[in-house]
Amino acid sequence: MHSFAWWPTLAVLAVATFTDLRSRRIPNWLVLPFLVAGVVASGWFGGWHGIGQSFAGLGLSILIYGILFWMGGMGAGDVKLCAAIGAWIGPQQMFWALFFTSLAGGVLVLCWAVLGGFMKELFTGTGDLLFGWRRRGMRREPEDALANPLRRKMPYAPAIAIGTLISFFAR
Repeated sequence: MHSFAWWPTLAVLAVATFTDLRSRRIPNWLVLPFLVAGVVASGWFGGWHGIGQSFAGLGLSILIYGILFWMGGMGAGDVKLCAAIGAWIGPQQMFWALFFTSLAGGVLVLCWAVLGGFMKELFTGTGDLLFGWRRRGMRREPEDALANPLRRKMPYAPAIAIGTLISFFAR
C-alpha cells in the first residue's frame, strides 16, 4: 500500500457508509471515479508495478465479493466499493482488509439480527444461501436476491469501512 492511499480511502469510506446507512445504496458517482483514480495514482507513484498491484487488488476484491454477490449475499455497490479500495491499496493490504471486513461484518450482522429479533431467520437463510445449491442448482432463487423487498438487507459499507481501517492499523 502506498502511504498516500489511506486519506482518500477514508474519505470515500465515510461517504459510502453514510449513503449506505441512509439509502442502502453506494452510488456509482462515488466508487467509479475513486477506482479509476486508484489505478492512476498507483501508476503515478509506482509505475507499471503500481498499476499491476492496483489491478491485482481490484481483481482480488471482485473475485471474493463477486462470488458473494452471485450467491445473493452482497450488493453490487459493496463489490464496486471493495474493488475501488483494492485499486488503491493493492492485493496484500486488500487481503487483510477483506479478512477484517468479514469479521466486522459477522459481528455487525449478529448484532443487527439480535436487535431486530430475527436470529433464527438469519441462520436459516444463511444455511440455505450456502448449502441450498444442491436443491436449486446453480441459479439463485428469487427470495435469495437482494432486489427482493421482503429480504432483510443490512448495509455492509460500515463493515467494509471498519475492516479496511483495521487493516491500516494492523500493518
